[in-house]
Amino acid sequence: MKENYFISQFKSAYIGDDGAVVGENIYSKDAFFEDVHFKTAWMSYYQIARKAMIVNISDAIAMNAKPKYALLSVAMPKNISKIEMLALAKGFNDVAHEYKIEIIGGDTISNIKLDITITIIAQTKKPLLRSGIRDGYLVAFTGELGKSAKDLKKLLNLGSIHKKSKFISIKLREKFIQNSSRILKSGMDISDGLLSDLDKFASVNKIGFRFQNKIQKLIGCSGEEYEMLVAFDKRDKKALLRHAAQSRTPLHIFATASKRKKYINRCKAHHFN
Repeated sequence: MKENYFISQFKSAYIGDDGAVVGENIYSKDAFFEDVHFKTAWMSYYQIARKAMIVNISDAIAMNAKPKYALLSVAMPKNISKIEMLALAKGFNDVAHEYKIEIIGGDTISNIKLDITITIIAQTKKPLLRSGIRDGYLVAFTGELGKSAKDLKKLLNLGSIHKKSKFISIKLREKFIQNSSRILKSGMDISDGLLSDLDKFASVNKIGFRFQNKIQKLIGCSGEEYEMLVAFDKRDKKALLRHAAQSRTPLHIFATASKRKKYINRCKAHHFN
């Protein structure tokens, strides 16, 4: 993959998780670009700003961190109206208020389209990393997968989707992660698709997986789900299911980590199609 090749050119112990762990701080950054991640015909400027914030906050939540500060870089088309700018600002501010985040700066420039880049600074004393999976650990994902890909297909075919669609309105699993932090051994958010993100688990931990049932590509390759992919000791299964029920989080155990298996990702890369 071109993405992996490019990232490999940078040698740093901090690269490899959803965010960089530096002391008790977590630094993460994601881009949200027009005609790559969204089209303005699909979403309002308010919805675009909200989603841009949420997908960035997801990295902090996935690492059991509390987001504290945000830096915004917004490249706006020259013909953007003041009403559209206000809608963007309201989207950023509303999410920041919901998660008690302070927007502390950034940059704005003129552009031919709307491109957003956000840096989140979060804090944690117990980061949840992608590493730490051992032979025999169980692997699970939260929520339901596949709807994001279905709705994206509708949009690409000039259809419409509900404003509460997961493609527009994302639900993060912060309560589940916080309540389960002592049990979870490894975790990350599902942004590139279950099977592609499982490949990251496999690579970091040098391990394969034995699946309980075959996972359909519609479910396994659906990107931008922002559910959680986690691994844990099978002895903690009952406790984890209890934590999931308490936070009303659907939890699906679908595989077991195995040193005797080699993992092969069946999904195409999202970023360089």
